Amino acid sequence: MDVRRLDLLRELSERGSVTAVADATGRTPSAVSQQLKILEREAGMPLTQRSGRGIALTGAGQALARSAADVAVALERASALWDEFRNHPSGEVTLLTFPTMGAAVLPGVLLEIASIPGLVVRATDSDAELSEFADLTNDHDIVLAYTMPGELPWGGRGLTVIPLFTEPLDIGLPTDHRLAERTYVTADDVADEQWLGVPAGYPFERLEHAVEQQAGRRVHIAQRFSDMRIVEAFIQAGLGIGFVPRYTSGSVPEGIVLKPVRGLSAVRQIVALVRPDVAERLAVRTVLDVLVAHAARLTEQFGART
Repeated sequence: MDVRRLDLLRELSERGSVTAVADATGRTPSAVSQQLKILEREAGMPLTQRSGRGIALTGAGQALARSAADVAVALERASALWDEFRNHPSGEVTLLTFPTMGAAVLPGVLLEIASIPGLVVRATDSDAELSEFADLTNDHDIVLAYTMPGELPWGGRGLTVIPLFTEPLDIGLPTDHRLAERTYVTADDVADEQWLGVPAGYPFERLEHAVEQQAGRRVHIAQRFSDMRIVEAFIQAGLGIGFVPRYTSGSVPEGIVLKPVRGLSAVRQIVALVRPDVAERLAVRTVLDVLVAHAARLTEQFGART
């Protein structure tokens, strides 16, 4: 069987439609369909079946798609071994980050990688919802993602997950706030404050609900923003309080203090997500190693400041 056709079947299992596969691979839908039909003839049995207005993989198609993923991993592993033999992690690596992580870690990562000849990182950002991070690995070699306690939206997707760090989420208060001198705050302390929340459905909303549950009453969300810089500006102006990431928010602006919330699991797990075949590439592994090192430095620097 042709490896390229197997890869199209794998893409279909990941993306769910011929049109999406065509867009991702630079082909027309008819060209993708034709290649899949050829693969079916080679396999000697149906690999796809009609499902509504589109198609879905048959049991045989799903099994062959899993085999295609194994083939892709083996090919990348062979390529990586050759790169190691040459001792040269060359090539382009695409990386997607969420905004605060991009601001806190990515500049240092790219400066270090710039010293490696032939290795190029193309980075962009997206403030994705948790459930979207896994899908983004179809279009980016490395996806920097986070998850909240009790949630693992990419579980069962077969992705390689590289832990970077656990980040506390503190309550941001104006320096002249009545609670500003406290070592910590509780849900009951802050439940009656004017809150700066996130848009409905965003991950931090779960923490706002946790405050309500622990305090036994609803909190008043005055404004909702997805951009942490706006949240910090509003806190600084005395227009409310809100959750602020301890590490990736960077230097806390003058006029703001951060306080941990006692009795609340206010943290998020920061990870890198990679498809298993992509994770075999020496260039990708090199970028991941640099990311892990810079993530460790970020947490160490915070520890030194506190």
